[in-house]
Amino acid sequence: MALLSTGALTLADWAKRLDPDGQVPAVAELLTQTNEILEDAVFMEGNLPTGHRLTIRTGLPQVFYRMINQGVPTSKSLTAQIDEACGILEARSHIDVELAKLNGNTSAFRLSEDSAFIEAMNQTMAGAMFYGNPSTDPRQFLGLQTRYSAIAGAGNAQNILDAGGTGSNNASIYLVVWGENTVFCPFPKGSKAGLMHQDLGEESVPDVNNNFFQALRALYQWKNGVAVKDWRYIVRICNINVTDLTTQATTQSATAATQIINLMSRALDRVPNLSAGRAVFYANRTVYSMLRVAALGKSNAALSITQALTQFGTPYALTSFLGVPLRKVDQLLNTETRVV
Repeated sequence: MALLSTGALTLADWAKRLDPDGQVPAVAELLTQTNEILEDAVFMEGNLPTGHRLTIRTGLPQVFYRMINQGVPTSKSLTAQIDEACGILEARSHIDVELAKLNGNTSAFRLSEDSAFIEAMNQTMAGAMFYGNPSTDPRQFLGLQTRYSAIAGAGNAQNILDAGGTGSNNASIYLVVWGENTVFCPFPKGSKAGLMHQDLGEESVPDVNNNFFQALRALYQWKNGVAVKDWRYIVRICNINVTDLTTQATTQSATAATQIINLMSRALDRVPNLSAGRAVFYANRTVYSMLRVAALGKSNAALSITQALTQFGTPYALTSFLGVPLRKVDQLLNTETRVV
């Protein structure tokens, strides 16, 4: 796969950049350790205070054959502008000062609490990247599943592959090619990438009875969205029957895995140019596990398991399909209804 340009930064890259006060935002590293999609996503500063405005080509100019001594008409391409909005995910923590002092190490106690908030923010953001839907919650940004949610009559239907599941025990696999000209995560102009943690210090805060006590306060905030500049660089394999995939009947589960592998191959062919960015498959833990089991079989040469390092240098076993990494996202569900 082609390397991304220097303008296409992951959270790991942004974490290496200093804050205005000269401090490295270490929170970014904690996030990517607990959710693999955040290691792959390209994060870019938007061109709007609320997100990013995309200019998309919607039509090509007309071209003509000409004869000697005869001219041709002028023509032009057609474009459209789309605003991709960002959401503001936020949480606050108030810890009673006396509680924080009980174990004799206030800093360690606060770090433990910070980790819980970071994990909660992490899970919510990962879920929103797929299931975010402003039509049901205007505070959210538009997620990938919401964009690729219908086959019949949809303009992007050719990039939605049907695995045949008919009930409500379905799952999906997504192929995403991350890049500044394909798919990326914008954050508002003038803000910071990733989750920001602000220590607000000690202050008097009211309890439920409006009586005050001293508390150590913290603010957690993450401004983020998803911008799809070219819809052809996302493919959704939907209607994967999880029961068929995980059944104890060997022939049935083998057939289901083979079908998914075939669909993953077709998904790669839906993308115009895999070298346009960083291509990655995403599946939930159940589907990922079954494909990993299939990779152990000698007959499935397209799936492979190799040793690799994360962007932070942590070793892990990388499962890939024809060279494209397969990653886990626990926020992807096993209870999706049939996409039609």
